[in-house]
Amino acid sequence: MTPLEDLCATYLAHLGVERGLSGNTLSNYRRDLDRYRDYLEREGITAIAGITPALVGGFAAHLSEGDATHRPLAASSVARAVVAVRSFHRFIAREGLTPTDPAADVRPPSTGRHLPKALAVDQVEALLGAPDRDTPVGLRDAALLELLYGTGARISEVVRLDVDDVGRTLRAPADQPRAIRLLGKGSKERLVPLGSYAADALEAWLVRGRPGIAARSAGTPALFLNTRGARLSRQTAWEVVRRAAEAAGLDVEISPHTLRHSYATHLLDGGADVRVVQELLGHASVTTTQIYTLVTVDHLREVYAEAHPRAR
Repeated sequence: MTPLEDLCATYLAHLGVERGLSGNTLSNYRRDLDRYRDYLEREGITAIAGITPALVGGFAAHLSEGDATHRPLAASSVARAVVAVRSFHRFIAREGLTPTDPAADVRPPSTGRHLPKALAVDQVEALLGAPDRDTPVGLRDAALLELLYGTGARISEVVRLDVDDVGRTLRAPADQPRAIRLLGKGSKERLVPLGSYAADALEAWLVRGRPGIAARSAGTPALFLNTRGARLSRQTAWEVVRRAAEAAGLDVEISPHTLRHSYATHLLDGGADVRVVQELLGHASVTTTQIYTLVTVDHLREVYAEAHPRAR
């Protein structure tokens, strides 16, 4: 391991142990730092002392332009990589592992304002109605989709759920409010209300779908299973959403996060307070949640332009 690799490993250990970042976030940091080290090696830099502000700035240009070994990255991906490099240099300087911070004055490129994409309510209903609920896999897919839209959960939060995480909630008396506990970024827990549609879909999956699929493996506590009886992966969950969108005839780009965006947007459209939506989504800052208010304002403008006789 080179000295630069060793410093990167120290920083990643800090992120995982002391800051408690999720495995997915750590993977993103590791990928960005690997790109950074590859770039430095091509520039003939093998020691931390040889890194200059100009080199750090050149890293962003390198990612944006691409070369024979990688295609150009989107501005958002470049910005994320620069943030990772800035954080890395700030950490090793603070720890006294290097005398200076060459990335201190380097700023990530502006990515502009990208509003989240949300589905219309009728599109969501078409998506949720797409799985064949007469088959075990269809029951699983329906429960997964209902849970994503019904709670606004991240896909990583849903696939790590175990049966015990929802069993007690489903057994609660009908006159008591149902809620599900989600483990979000930074291992932060939050309780999110569970509506009747999601609860019914989960119960149908647990009673009529999951037992048969679970019998195909040695057994796992996971709530959602793949066809081999193992825990459903994030990649397979993405495929579930894509397949449902295709079956529903939705000619728009849809991912699991689209349902989270739709959940937040529809809550705000319905009059929910932005602070409440912040808690439901598990955002650390209300600033992150407020971008959804921009979506609803744009929607209001569209409705006004279409409906008001003097809007034009």
